[in-house]
Order: sequence, then C-alpha cells, then structure tokens
Amino acid sequence: MIPYQESGKTKKEQVAEMFDRIAVRYDLLNRVLSGRTDVTWRKKAIGLLKKYRPQQILDIATGTGDLALTACKLLHPQHITGVDISAQMLEVGKQKIAKEGLSDKITLELGDSENLHFVDAQFDAVTAAFGVRNFENLEKGLSEMHRVLKPGGQLVIIEFSRPKPGVFKGIYQLYMTVVAPQIAGILKQNKEAYKYLNKSAKAFPERNDFTAIVTRAGFKNAAYRSLTFGVCCIYTAEK
Repeated sequence: MIPYQESGKTKKEQVAEMFDRIAVRYDLLNRVLSGRTDVTWRKKAIGLLKKYRPQQILDIATGTGDLALTACKLLHPQHITGVDISAQMLEVGKQKIAKEGLSDKITLELGDSENLHFVDAQFDAVTAAFGVRNFENLEKGLSEMHRVLKPGGQLVIIEFSRPKPGVFKGIYQLYMTVVAPQIAGILKQNKEAYKYLNKSAKAFPERNDFTAIVTRAGFKNAAYRSLTFGVCCIYTAEK
C-alpha cells in the first residue's frame, strides 16, 4: 500500500482527511467519472449474496453508504452496519439513508476497519467497495473481517484493478492519469485525491495476488471476477 503523501501523519490519518475534504461531491464524481458504471458494479457484487440471504451485514469502509444502500434494497436483511474513518463521508451517508427512509435498517459508525469493536462471529456477510486499498495494514484489515464473520459467512469486495495489456489499457491509463483529475478540478473537487486514486489502484495487489492474501487471512474459496475490461474486480470468499 502506498501513502497519500510523505508527511508526519500515518496513511490512515491522511486518507481520513482526504475523504473528509471530498465528501460533499464524492458521489457526483463517482457517477461522472464512471459513467454510472459504479452503480452496476455494486449491484453485481451484492447480487452474489442473494442465495445466502444474509441478515446481519457489515459494510467496511462504507463511505457515503452506497454499497450499504444497495445491499439493503436488494437483499432486505435485518440490519446493515457501515463503518468508516471519515466523519464527513458518514454524515453524507446518513443524510442519504434518512432520505430513503432506511435509518432503522442501516447504521453508520465512525470506526477503524483494521480494529473493529464487534465481537467474533457477529455477521453473516462482510462487504467493501473501493476501500480496502486504503488500509494501512491490508492483512490486518482482512483478518478483522474474518474474525467478525460467522462460520460459513460470506466476504464480497469490489476493488479497482488494472486492465490487461491492449488498446483499452492505454486509454484507461490516460483517463486515470490526466482526464479524471481534470474533471475533478472542473467540478471543484480535490484533484490530488483523484491522482491518489490512480496511484493506489496501481499499487494494489490485484486478482490472484489479492486472493492469495485473502486466503492467508483465513478465508477459503477465494476467487475473483473481472468487470469492464478489467477496470475492477469483485472478490469473493467465505469463512
């Protein structure tokens, strides 16, 4: 994992501050930069949990609650708990959840995903969308997810990956390196945050490398499926 920048602060502190700064327009930028493809990715990921009918779900690095809201609408669980280190992202998420009338179904909490306060074997499923690459200690975070899952519980993670070599890879690199930060600037967003997105995606251990880390954290049957020319992957595993 790479730090956001060299400073006296930890990566975790820097990431929290960065997301606090971009929280208000975060959802807008996601929709614009992905052409709403991110919505489809989340639905596909949550769809993989339908057959398991999880009732208690933990959404790690929940941000503004997009994945939690998707899970609530598609799976109709008893309850979803979302955890994130950015207070401002959570505030935006709470407003969205209240607007949907789902405050009794989804609870968002400020917390460290690498040091969860939940008891062992509390949840039927643990999810995360575009958050684990921001962990300061990836294996520790995954181990915590494993700890709070019930035996037989399901893990679903969506994360950016790098397209395979070819024409699209060149287009993707140009878009992530130049176009995305420029669009962020036009929409009065923090351009450095979107440069970080590109750097962190490049540094993240993807596909088989990541499933190997998931397995080392205690999970079994770790697998992945690539989406949209390899721009992102859905990772699944069970306890």
